Amino acid sequence: MDINQFMWTRAPKAYAVDEGVINITTLPHTDLWQRTYYHFRNDNAPVFQMETEEKYFSFVVKTSFEESHHRFDQCGIVMYLDSENWLKGSIEYENDKFQHLGSVVTNNGYSDWATTEIPADIKTMWYRLSRREDDYRIECSEDGETWKQMRICHMVKGAGKIRFGIYACSPEDSSFTARFSDIKLTDCAWMPHDGQQPDQT
Repeated sequence: MDINQFMWTRAPKAYAVDEGVINITTLPHTDLWQRTYYHFRNDNAPVFQMETEEKYFSFVVKTSFEESHHRFDQCGIVMYLDSENWLKGSIEYENDKFQHLGSVVTNNGYSDWATTEIPADIKTMWYRLSRREDDYRIECSEDGETWKQMRICHMVKGAGKIRFGIYACSPEDSSFTARFSDIKLTDCAWMPHDGQQPDQT
């Protein structure tokens, strides 16, 4: 991919882009979240994205986060359309025993959070975001070869031109450096559904 196509929605104070590798150093109290359960609204995480109108594609990136050490430190993929419509997939540090591999989908200003617990010593993860019109799939992989589905979702404002890329943040009083590499854009790896046919209307 041509990283020069990417633009900052919000640039961090410290970052480096060199030969396809991106390093982002987070600032404390940065996050993406809207309303649900916690009732607060956070919309200040750095986001590095490109635009496309392509309806079918897959975006792949490897994340490395050896320095994450504080609750909710996170980095991963994102599709940020505006403050109330976005999705993200990442690992969020919890403690020295486990962390949360999960995803958040935010439609019309309300976020959800779907997670599973994984060991705290996992410090790299690949993600693949696939688009089929206004539906999306997030997958993860520990080796970049074998993929596991994390979520399928619909984005209310996910048709037409979108923006997608990477993000990193530290919601509490923390900072760490996240590394993004092996970034590529491919044909859509999410094949059309071949099971039950849609209901006839």
